[in-house]
Amino acid sequence: MQELISKATTLLEALPYIQRFSGATFVVKYGGSFMDSPDEAVRTGVASDVVFLEAVEINPVVVHGGGKRISKALESAGVESRFVNGLRYTDAASVEIVDRVLTSEINPEIVDLINSLGGVAKGFAGTEIFTCKKHAPDGEDYGFVGELTGMNTTPLEECISKGITPVISPTARDEKGQIYNCNADIAAAQAAIALSAKRLVFMSDVPGLLRDPDDVESVIPHLNIVEVDELKQAGIIAKGMIPKVDSAVSAIGAGVDKVSFVDGRINHAVLLEIFTDKGVGTEIVK
Repeated sequence: MQELISKATTLLEALPYIQRFSGATFVVKYGGSFMDSPDEAVRTGVASDVVFLEAVEINPVVVHGGGKRISKALESAGVESRFVNGLRYTDAASVEIVDRVLTSEINPEIVDLINSLGGVAKGFAGTEIFTCKKHAPDGEDYGFVGELTGMNTTPLEECISKGITPVISPTARDEKGQIYNCNADIAAAQAAIALSAKRLVFMSDVPGLLRDPDDVESVIPHLNIVEVDELKQAGIIAKGMIPKVDSAVSAIGAGVDKVSFVDGRINHAVLLEIFTDKGVGTEIVK
């Protein structure tokens, strides 16, 4: 009986959040090693969370990554992976592999998984949604890495109006039609801004933003955007976390209420973050 009462208590804790967010759009950046986990519960956890959001009339939009799968594909092709300021350097040979892995392999897998669990999802190549220019700040050469310049929200809004979850790969085209690899965190933030999302949730392989990268217990549970520069200067926000956090700050500055960083390896991390009082991971607010 106590177990049943505990379940009822959990549902009641979620109720005000369900009521508050009904009809809202949430963007979930779907990425991390959990995508390739041998544990089926881990692999399906985020997808089942997306299906739950659909069921309570929240509109999820998924932007996925695929870094580890891309690295394996490049290695198989004899191409070395290297990163510049947290972004993957992408040469002409690599961009074809990146596009294939993201759009033709990972994207339909996520769509099929959501649909198999009772949801309704539709896949989009990022090249259908995002436009870009070559990313070349401060004279750095990133190869075919794109800086997003625009977004076609019409097909996404059509999906949302019909209760369909868009699943988008992080690729884009420039004005000449050239395909570029784009950072999935930045793409997710741009989607959240363009779709006036209430929440943006980043999934990854860490419990949140860590004050000490070597201590998984040092999660920073709450952060205001004014504190970000201080943490960068202290080296706490560094390397691959920089584009994630910068994207979060941009999204909040453009009207997204809250951005969360959660561990995709924790089963139902999205639901725990959104529908519980304490949440999990790190939340960034204005």
